[in-house]
Amino acid sequence: MQLQFLGATGTVTGSKYLLRHHGSALLVDCGLFQGFKQLRLRNWAPLPVRVTDIDAIVLTHAHIDHSGYVPRLVSQGFRGKVYCSEATYDLCRILLPDSGHLQEEEADYANRHGFSRHKPALPLYTREDAERSLQQFVPQPFGAVWAPVPGLQARMDPSGHMLGSAFVRVEDGRRAILFSGDIGRPNDLVLAPPTRVPGADYAVIESTYGDRLHDATDPLHALGEVINRTAARGGVVVIPAFAVGRAQNLMYSMHLLKQRGVIQHIPAYLDSPMAIDATRIYHAHRDEHRLTREQCEAMCRAATIVNSPEESKALSARRGPMIIISASGMATGGRVVHHLKSFAPDYRNTILFAGYQAGGTRGAAMLRGATSVRIHGTEVPVRAEVASIDGYSAHADAGEILDWLRGFAAAPATTFVTHGEPAAADAMRARIDHELGWPCEVPDYLQTVDLT
Repeated sequence: MQLQFLGATGTVTGSKYLLRHHGSALLVDCGLFQGFKQLRLRNWAPLPVRVTDIDAIVLTHAHIDHSGYVPRLVSQGFRGKVYCSEATYDLCRILLPDSGHLQEEEADYANRHGFSRHKPALPLYTREDAERSLQQFVPQPFGAVWAPVPGLQARMDPSGHMLGSAFVRVEDGRRAILFSGDIGRPNDLVLAPPTRVPGADYAVIESTYGDRLHDATDPLHALGEVINRTAARGGVVVIPAFAVGRAQNLMYSMHLLKQRGVIQHIPAYLDSPMAIDATRIYHAHRDEHRLTREQCEAMCRAATIVNSPEESKALSARRGPMIIISASGMATGGRVVHHLKSFAPDYRNTILFAGYQAGGTRGAAMLRGATSVRIHGTEVPVRAEVASIDGYSAHADAGEILDWLRGFAAAPATTFVTHGEPAAADAMRARIDHELGWPCEVPDYLQTVDLT
């Protein structure tokens, strides 16, 4: 087997790993690059390999930085099958069309307001492209073994990062490689812990939090404090949150805070149609999370659903106290951007981040103390309090990753550390080397290695 790194090197986005074996080519993950412009431009550039040379795709999970390039690939001529878990398929049916719709909306907005240098601005792909790509998906149950391409067998086990997220093991009969995708946390409020797996001859491991440990502060307590102090100012708490995973954790948290009397009489809104649909999927896949049917229903009732764009615009015109949960989680697009335009300039409000903010995103800029952010061609002042709660992250931290790796039956011949900013990836490499004694490296973009 030969492995080439087409993404997630030097960054936490754009996950793509190409396995070649006896004339077959399997792409593991097919994600969009996000964040810095030089990374986002890769989404528009031709793929470094011919699209028609790729025989099949296996997705570790549905987040756009792992699945969002599939419609683009299909629009360029990919005709193979896209394998994933059953919950990942259910979520991609929501996420991918929504991604295409958002890109169409943003291109249309840029053209109407004239702030794009491209004449006309075009979407990377459309909702129709995304819906067409879903016809090529072939969901597989966890634990099943199947042949995505001739000569290779694959298996998925739950990784605990989100509904449907999987560790993907691929073998050719002589050697095996394990792709971690994103590794979940052992004590998540909602999701079941990552599966312990026996390992493989080679491993590709994420390192989003490879240089740090999560704050030990109870995230429920921290969330209650942020909401109450903002409400005391008469302000609005705007929470950029990924529609799948983070939004549901926050809604369940608000249910618990209200149930315990920590927050009272503060209206909460979920302004993300995609998050609404995703929340329903939690009922269909209850074996992957900790919540009972009653708890799922309580989670769904924790916030008022905002459906139409008109309702969302009306919400932006209101004043606090209130809580708005809206996508996207790094404030790169979607409805939350309009809420930031309305609420970031007012010191009474709070912009609360509850997850990792990749370099080059508005979220990262605000957490670094930016006094303004550029939205729709205009500089928007940031006078609101900017806060972060680390405990809601769905990614394992450095210690949790090492604890999971210690469950391997034997050391891999090489462990490749990817999906992290440079400092985080190198810190993870150093800890694996020093604490486990495993051969380990941080690959470069487009690097190719022979798995012999």
